[in-house]
Amino acid sequence: LLASLGAVSAIDAGETRTVIGADLTDDQIKTVYKTFGIERGSVKELTVTNKDERQYLSGVISDAQIGTKSISCISIEVLDAGKGMTVNTSHITYCTSQMYISALATAGITDAKITVTAPFDVSGTAALTGVYKAYEDITGTKLDETAKAVSSQELATTAELAQAIGDYDSVEIVNELKLNETKDMTDAELRAKIKEIAAEYDVTLTDDQMTQLVNLCRSLEKLDTNALLSKVHAVQDTLKQLAGAKDKIASFTGK
Repeated sequence: LLASLGAVSAIDAGETRTVIGADLTDDQIKTVYKTFGIERGSVKELTVTNKDERQYLSGVISDAQIGTKSISCISIEVLDAGKGMTVNTSHITYCTSQMYISALATAGITDAKITVTAPFDVSGTAALTGVYKAYEDITGTKLDETAKAVSSQELATTAELAQAIGDYDSVEIVNELKLNETKDMTDAELRAKIKEIAAEYDVTLTDDQMTQLVNLCRSLEKLDTNALLSKVHAVQDTLKQLAGAKDKIASFTGK
């Protein structure tokens, strides 16, 4: 149960790890460490391979999008419970901070300072694998395998939806669905609920998008409901703050 809740001891808090894509050159790794603001060798470094990434992404996104090389890199500092989560991205073109925070909450991680980067532009969908690996190494506790798989599915789904309806709406609709008990709903009832939630954000979804969200809900139903709700609530304020900051920037730019 502790693994699914992402429990962190006082000893773990403050611990940092980096996870480097296995296919980077030495010069590319130097570039990544500059982004981290960390001197290489000052913290424990782990490696993630394309095979590792495929463990959670195969069947969730296309093989073409997963690619054949591991490029995404992450650094993570685990924080005390209740400190919240920050995610900074660089050269990540497909996934936003909000998407990572929401998906990591599904996996059981809510208190951490994370940077996701690459030496050149990449989608970033594979970065979660590195976060899982580092978090488990720091805490010595395995995260629930189903939760990790669903977390990756969530990131891929929200990222794809965002291309059509926007980052904020995509993440918020998914989080609204997490807060609803869907297990006893038929597919038709679930589709009606999704349509209702989407309407609250003035969003109209296509049949394919509805199907993606139904599939995600059915996957979320496999997780511990109480643990999931706890993590969703834990990151709601952070997600709203990020959305508010984005709205202010858009308003200022518009003026």
